[in-house]
Amino acid sequence: MATVVLFHSAYGLRPAVHKAADRLRAAGHEVHTPDLFDGRTAATVEEGMVLKDEIGRDELLMRAVTVTAPLSDRGLVYAGFSLGGSIAQNLALADDRARALLLLHGTSDLPEDAAVDDLPVQLHIAEPDAFEPDDWLNAWYLQMRRAGADVEIFRYAGAGHLFTDEDLDDHEPEAAERTWRTALGFLDSVG
Repeated sequence: MATVVLFHSAYGLRPAVHKAADRLRAAGHEVHTPDLFDGRTAATVEEGMVLKDEIGRDELLMRAVTVTAPLSDRGLVYAGFSLGGSIAQNLALADDRARALLLLHGTSDLPEDAAVDDLPVQLHIAEPDAFEPDDWLNAWYLQMRRAGADVEIFRYAGAGHLFTDEDLDDHEPEAAERTWRTALGFLDSVG
């Protein structure tokens, strides 16, 4: 069993995040779903980006650290959707006890001095994805490998950016199901 902290996307803590958490719990994992937007949600990605910018990146990271700090002695699996993946990545790279990093639809810049000890990382991403272009993903992969991460990338042709969210137009049921099957196997292997 893994202890997972699952961060929401720029849409906020919506039903899709709770459904994902319930799916992971049904597989025996302990899952926490922090609300970094204090109850606010967005109807569009543009509205979500406004919320993100209004709160600010540093404040979002501080909120995430505040939630995860009391749990970090358990060896957390950091996970997140899009913006939440970016937050999860930042926390995982800064936590020496991190067990794994599960990225759904998003990545983040890496600090030059990033270093981890064989951190298992799994990324699930649409192909193509306007938010994660090929050049970016190639550079990100190489940087993560140089940092010491054990990275797997799963690409889903024709899927929309947030294809695991059944409440959005991006949803692609087959890609979502494959993602969850693969992600559950990953969590079992690190739990």
